[in-house]
Amino acid sequence: MDLRGLSGGQYRPLAENDILAIQEAALTILEKTGLTYESGLDDTVGMLARAGAVVDRATARVRFPRQIILENLPKAPRRVILHSRTGKDDLDLTDHRVYLGTGGAAIRIIDLESGECRATTLKDLYLLARLVDKLDHVHFFLRPCIPTDIPESAYDVNMFYACLRGTGKHVMSGVNDIAGFHQVLELASLIADGRENLVAKPFISIIASFAISPLKLCTQSTLIMQEAARHRIPVALSCAPMAGSTAPITMAATLAQIHAEQLAGIAICQLTSPGAPLLYGGIPGRANLTTMGYLGGAVECGMMNAAVHQMAHHVGVPNYNSSALTDAKIPDAQAAWEKGMTTLLAAMGGSNFVHHAAGMIESMIAVSYEQFVIDDEIIGMSCKVLKGIDVDPEHLALEVIESVGPGGNFMAHPHTLRHMRTEYFNGNGVTDRKSRTRWEQEGRREARDRAREIAKKILADPEASYLPTAAETAIRRRFDILLPG
Repeated sequence: MDLRGLSGGQYRPLAENDILAIQEAALTILEKTGLTYESGLDDTVGMLARAGAVVDRATARVRFPRQIILENLPKAPRRVILHSRTGKDDLDLTDHRVYLGTGGAAIRIIDLESGECRATTLKDLYLLARLVDKLDHVHFFLRPCIPTDIPESAYDVNMFYACLRGTGKHVMSGVNDIAGFHQVLELASLIADGRENLVAKPFISIIASFAISPLKLCTQSTLIMQEAARHRIPVALSCAPMAGSTAPITMAATLAQIHAEQLAGIAICQLTSPGAPLLYGGIPGRANLTTMGYLGGAVECGMMNAAVHQMAHHVGVPNYNSSALTDAKIPDAQAAWEKGMTTLLAAMGGSNFVHHAAGMIESMIAVSYEQFVIDDEIIGMSCKVLKGIDVDPEHLALEVIESVGPGGNFMAHPHTLRHMRTEYFNGNGVTDRKSRTRWEQEGRREARDRAREIAKKILADPEASYLPTAAETAIRRRFDILLPG
């Protein structure tokens, strides 16, 4: 059952006048309060000053007259296509079309064999790419973990290499610096057989956490964002304030701050390179005011992420946001309800590119192999909701009802056989629908046990690299690739 790119937008937490009020509040924030910035952004600040921004270098403050924002918003493409290498997993981020996939920067993983939590490795990243490649309802692969067993200086090219070798789905990740971005650009160009081919059908994209909330430009990430824009590599403009900590406690104010940060980021990108493809990347969160940590599973995060899509759609750009974050430490019932609620809200909200939707546990600190399998089913169910109910002569089945008649049985009817595998969501096998007797006979396995078995079975299949032989050879000759061949 193909449930990719279905249209959401059924859930709209903001009324039209709410959207307009948040837009006006954001423009007021940019005009009156403005953004501060770290050192090292002289060229960016100079560009903004030439465009009409009010720059106070003594206090490192930039204020944006609304005209700068309103003139540059229309330059950003309304439609962005994030390509896969197979062609069957392309992401057409238009209007309310919904895609959900992985995300994060976890440093811990639940070991598939021992069940114990340990540090993540480069091999884990590669194996997770292979696992996600076979999960039909996980639509893209955003690097979910950081390999702690390699030098930080080797991160960028090795992470992208591991991802691109393991899956043909679209790959997104952040990079550490401009040099890392150029290494990744060269790596992907070797795979694409040329920079022009890569730009025409970009199968990689970049996350740039350009905004340090509240209202501060990060030097390294802003420069990466601008460099990606110059090279026409799609970039997600990530900002992730926590209500009550790095944003005001109320949801409306958090959304207004996010929108201000995003409008500033879009303007910077379009002033840097008009027409550069980007994603509105607001990721609203909530602070745990008891511990001052992150509350990943709060239902309000699902509500605000749906609202983020409304704000992005209002200004005419596709969006990147989040679902399925949980504060649970293992794939348990708490993880299920927190993930199910927020993923369904993001999907029904129409969010275009929803990361974190598979694999994450422990407030983004950890991932679990079996959680990816469970979340594949949750995503599939959420997308099935978007498909709606077909109502036409074939599905109303009046002739079938007439032929079976009162007191009859539809089980063996050809109409049942035609639709039994397409009308209803059947899942990937992690949901148990057996009788209690059979369940007991098979060892009383829980969902986590079944998911672990599915993951092991997928990873036991023979490895098949997505890298062409010539590209593999060229890449290993050019870069210090740490994953064994």
